[in-house]
Amino acid sequence: MSDISNFHKKSQELFPVLIQYVPVVDRVHGEHHPEFHEVRRLFEVIHQKTNSSLNELPDLHLEFSQLKEITQDYAIPNDVCETYEAVYGMLNQLESAFIK
Repeated sequence: MSDISNFHKKSQELFPVLIQYVPVVDRVHGEHHPEFHEVRRLFEVIHQKTNSSLNELPDLHLEFSQLKEITQDYAIPNDVCETYEAVYGMLNQLESAFIK
């Protein structure tokens, strides 16, 4: 299981960028990649749960499991922009920090 401070440090690093990128990617790519609507919803749940549990590790097992399934283990579609790719990379980093 993750070290609480490590996960929260990584989330503080990545959340500001993800908060900006996720809605943009959803707007730009959501029509051709409707699965990203669910990625956005799961990110919002992860963000909310993390912010509600600053002194403990939030229970995000279900959300990360669903993200891995929806994104096929963060596989980048061929027809997306670098921002889409960056979002998947950051979500993967966040999950890695949670699991460690």
